Amino acid sequence: MTVTVYVPRDSAALAVGADRVAGRIADEAAARGLDIRIVRNGSRGLLWLEVLVEVATPAGRAAYGPVSVADVAGLFDAGFLEGAAHALGHGLTDDIPYLKQQERLTFARMGITDPLSLSDYQAHQGFAGLRRALAMAPADVVQQVLDSGLRGRGGAAFPAGIKWKTVLATEAAQKYVVCNADEGDSGTFSDRMTMEGDPFMLIEGMAIAGIATGATQGYVYVRSEYPHAIATLNEAIRLAEAAGFLGADILGSGRRFALEVRKGAGSYVCGEETALLESIEGKRGIVRAKPPLPAITGLFGQPTLINNVITLASVPLVLARGAQFYRDFGVGRSRGTLPMQLAGNIKHGGLVEKAFGVTMRELIYGYGGGSASGRPIKAVQVGGPLGAYLPESQWDVPLDYEAYAAFGGTVGHGGIVVHDDTADLSKLARYAMEFCAIESCGKCTPCRIGSTRGVEVIDKIRGDQNRAQQVILLRDLCNTMVNGSLCAMGGMTPFPVLSALDHFPQDFGLVVPDREAA
Repeated sequence: MTVTVYVPRDSAALAVGADRVAGRIADEAAARGLDIRIVRNGSRGLLWLEVLVEVATPAGRAAYGPVSVADVAGLFDAGFLEGAAHALGHGLTDDIPYLKQQERLTFARMGITDPLSLSDYQAHQGFAGLRRALAMAPADVVQQVLDSGLRGRGGAAFPAGIKWKTVLATEAAQKYVVCNADEGDSGTFSDRMTMEGDPFMLIEGMAIAGIATGATQGYVYVRSEYPHAIATLNEAIRLAEAAGFLGADILGSGRRFALEVRKGAGSYVCGEETALLESIEGKRGIVRAKPPLPAITGLFGQPTLINNVITLASVPLVLARGAQFYRDFGVGRSRGTLPMQLAGNIKHGGLVEKAFGVTMRELIYGYGGGSASGRPIKAVQVGGPLGAYLPESQWDVPLDYEAYAAFGGTVGHGGIVVHDDTADLSKLARYAMEFCAIESCGKCTPCRIGSTRGVEVIDKIRGDQNRAQQVILLRDLCNTMVNGSLCAMGGMTPFPVLSALDHFPQDFGLVVPDREAA
């Protein structure tokens, strides 16, 4: 009997030797005369266990990890092909608490299917949303997205359906759908995991978006640092076209949607939608002034729907299961789920998909297992390099867009970077300003000059040069950047700076008020 063994092809797994592990398993099985089939699946997102090898057994998949080449012979000796016990064994994959306690909607197939198998994808509800969309009027598809409460899974969290409705209502001979896959935030990898581990889901979401808005051409803008994602996407697009899920006559419906991958050159500001459009057009990635909005005058001057990877990847489920199904997850105006990525000084780094409303404390301790160093956690940065640093007093706030905005926090792309008590928040604040100075497109003065002056002022504070006056100057500078910058690059850089200053003044050499005495 042939035994199926799963070895991830995800970049995180490849980085720790997944190809070598797969090759060693194949060689060991051949040497022992055992009949196996190796499937290169996507990652489950339990990154601290990579390489996570799974074996199909009558009871379900059994998990072993982290597996290195040196462990392979011992696994065969222990009988891992029958799911036998081993020091690296974790029992059935589906019973691992880290996975079992999640609400995997968008990532339901992740790690289960072969990313480039159309039959695998369709066997797990793939293209059900597209088939339903083809049977509906475009306005009805847009209404489903509106009713689901789906918001952009990027920085602004703008309601996706409103963008779709605007593009649909704008008359033009040519419209575009652009996927922002320029995943540049620190600690984020859900876009990469999607493109590498379930690319047909993104393709399906973009095809539905084209059908709903009248767009016939799509582009996926991927950062150049993601070569495996680019290669997987290009192959998935080729397979989808050959099978009739893309092209001039999608599934015989007479509807057209073509898709191409465009590679970015590595500019953080190209994560801003208008700078991204400039880059696709072959220009320098500089932010455009708005209005006009890209939904009306976007790529090549035509109406353009721009969403990020997770937003578009959520759409097939909304269409397949209905808006209400998706809306039943989450809290308040934050509906559905968010794939949150645990990184930094964390014991169990990886991806956790949960409905909105989970707390940071639950994420970093219940899933992350605390710090990797074993030391107390001091601060958690949420929302990328321009996100605020959260002190422990804010870790019990339910994670949703409005609740975080109320205290100056951002949810952003769901990136969570953990720092223990050895972190110096004044250095991290300085890094935020320096990052902005390096990555600024240079178009507006508050961002271009403000970030450079910000580094100088923080250096003076840390060097005790008229510290009190410099703190006043830093706050005034941050206010100018927030209110005067053309885009979020300069407008959000003060968030980590001010949160560090407000919650960790001692790291700047400032006197902390004695609250008990007061």
